[in-house]
Amino acid sequence: METINNKTLEKLKYELVRDEIVSYETLEKAEELADAQNINIGQALINSGVIEEEKLLKFLESKLHIPYVNLDDYMPDPKCFNYIAFADARRYRIIPLFKIEDILTVAMADPLDLFAIDKVIETAECSIEPIIASESSIMKKIDEYYKVADTVDDIMISDTAEEFDWTEELHKEDSGEEHTQKVIRAILKQAIIEDVHELNFEQVEEGLKVVFKKNGEINDKGIIPSILNSAFVSKLKVLSGLDPSVCEIPQLGKLCFKVDNIMLIASVSSFPTIMGERISLKIYKPPKTLDKIITDEKQRNLLLRAMEKPGIILVCGSPLCGKTHIIYSLLMETDNIRKNVMTIESIAKYELKYIHQCELNENIGFNIDKALRFVEFQNPDLIYLEGIKTREAFEFLSELFYNDKTVITEFMANNMTDLRQKLAYEDFQSFKSLITCLVFINSRDSIEVFDKETLQKYLA
Repeated sequence: METINNKTLEKLKYELVRDEIVSYETLEKAEELADAQNINIGQALINSGVIEEEKLLKFLESKLHIPYVNLDDYMPDPKCFNYIAFADARRYRIIPLFKIEDILTVAMADPLDLFAIDKVIETAECSIEPIIASESSIMKKIDEYYKVADTVDDIMISDTAEEFDWTEELHKEDSGEEHTQKVIRAILKQAIIEDVHELNFEQVEEGLKVVFKKNGEINDKGIIPSILNSAFVSKLKVLSGLDPSVCEIPQLGKLCFKVDNIMLIASVSSFPTIMGERISLKIYKPPKTLDKIITDEKQRNLLLRAMEKPGIILVCGSPLCGKTHIIYSLLMETDNIRKNVMTIESIAKYELKYIHQCELNENIGFNIDKALRFVEFQNPDLIYLEGIKTREAFEFLSELFYNDKTVITEFMANNMTDLRQKLAYEDFQSFKSLITCLVFINSRDSIEVFDKETLQKYLA
């Protein structure tokens, strides 16, 4: 986990005490808070209400004799974005503003970060003149301006023949970043046409193999030549909010793109192997209303009643059968209930109105264990926990039940026999007795809902 630091504030923190802006005791408490939350000391002081952000930035301006600028109403020159890569901009909390002759003016949250300045000088091949800006405003501008260039163009498939082949785009004579982006777009387009929800990019000797996975079957769809590997992986990572300069550790990101003017979201996972990174992409379609998925009114009402009382609602099915889709549809039904509804997910597939969605972030140490330890302080009435797999997590679900919470989670099972065999293990005995409703997805057109009494007979 990378420690969030600010060399400028570390150097000048005692100046805050000498100028009687904060007391020494307050500074010590802020340092403890910064260490605990992995934020810089300036952010800790601001979050605690000890000092206003603008006052702190003005203090730095006076001490460093480096001008401070408010970026809220400032429009950077888009031509300058070529000098600093998206990943470096986010990592060093820096954004280029304008260039005059051989001098690039950049806004920095940490103007004494010499490593960042050297990195920019090396890549931009020009002199750097830093100015001070707030970290939050810099990150906002990065997301606002870099993302304009780093998006997948709308994919239109309404009038496309089913024999579409992405490799035709690959073999065009175009070159450069724009061509790479068109190749990514073409692969996504073919996946949507073939109704494929999982794509994998695997390193082989010849290059990067494109693999579609559907109904458990794996289909090779061609190879991106080795010469284009680096550019393709880097662009896909940038589009997904991942750091293209990091390949030694796993990363998880999210890719947004439109198909026939409908926004789709894909989770993008990179994982290091001895051959190079393997990238897995899973596409999630927008959730439908529950009545469009579970058409049987009796079963639908059974499920809705289960949401109104404490218990565990378990959604089961084979991989990529649509478990998450049903859960999101179920969460949409809570729009009109006055309850605190929360989720803990690796990736929030879609933003749900009135739902407090929480994304895990391993990069800052916010993993499932930490989320489970602290979510109770939020006092949720209904909570969706994604991908519960450990014994400790199942025990936590039981604790939530005993605290009168309604819990929704999923469990992988290919059929009811498979589910019965898995839940027969001793570790699941307590958890099994607390399931108040089971949704089993046999196929897209066959979904069964079981109440507690009927379920216990099946699992006996």
